[in-house]
Amino acid sequence: MENTAAAYHQIVEQCKALFSKKMQDYGSAWRILRLPSLTDQIFIKAQRIRGLQTHSEQRIEEGQFSEFIGIVNYCIMALIQIEKGISEQPDLDTSAAVALYQSQIDTTFQLMQDKNHDYGEAWREMRVSSLTDLILQKLLRVKQIEDNQGKTLVSEGIAANYQDIINYAIFAMIHLNSDAVA
Repeated sequence: MENTAAAYHQIVEQCKALFSKKMQDYGSAWRILRLPSLTDQIFIKAQRIRGLQTHSEQRIEEGQFSEFIGIVNYCIMALIQIEKGISEQPDLDTSAAVALYQSQIDTTFQLMQDKNHDYGEAWREMRVSSLTDLILQKLLRVKQIEDNQGKTLVSEGIAANYQDIINYAIFAMIHLNSDAVA
């Protein structure tokens, strides 16, 4: 599990670095986005990854790895929105946004460690395409919960699904890094 933690943190640093750079370019304009809009952005990225995995022709240079980074960062934005509420105007500077990012990723990392312990790192035997499918399934669940105004009868809520999506995306990137080295 030590190797998993190190690989996880390496991926997170790449995701957070891009988030920070985009904050410098665009500010916190994303703070006006409602959760369904963020869910749709994540869905578009996951669908593109699935398309890259199933089609031989690729017309846009960005590959799976950069799309998984986008999924992680949009999920973090969604978790921040859940915690802080939606803003009518950009209201976070880069350092405040990165601090909130770190708080959300710390919570999500702890969830990963707990689940990874109980499941015995089963994700290591999974294919990237299966992780992509699980992300899409989680997104469809989130959309249904959003359509139900956030109410569930027996299921975990939206935040837990976003956290699972983050962890699946990071696992996929760890696999992609391993495949590139192999």
